[in-house]
Amino acid sequence: MMKHALLALALLVAAAPAQAACYADYKAKQDNPLRLHYGVAELPDDACSKQAAGRALSKRLERGGWTLLNILSIFGPEGLEQRKASAGQYFLRY
Repeated sequence: MMKHALLALALLVAAAPAQAACYADYKAKQDNPLRLHYGVAELPDDACSKQAAGRALSKRLERGGWTLLNILSIFGPEGLEQRKASAGQYFLRY
């Protein structure tokens, strides 16, 4: 019985459509001395809205000593290349 349940679950997962990658570009700051940065971050599938991205990204940035100022936009992989140069060292860092 358990074997059939696991097989059914595996088939369900395999048949589910794949989620497209989700990214955000953002601005963050540090104080004393004031430093600002623009960055691009990959988001989990459940954080593909500005509000959810803000919650997810704030935690990551805080661990690095940064404070999230704002999420500029949410986009898919097609928007990565055009933002790469602007994000510099903060491209997919957080």
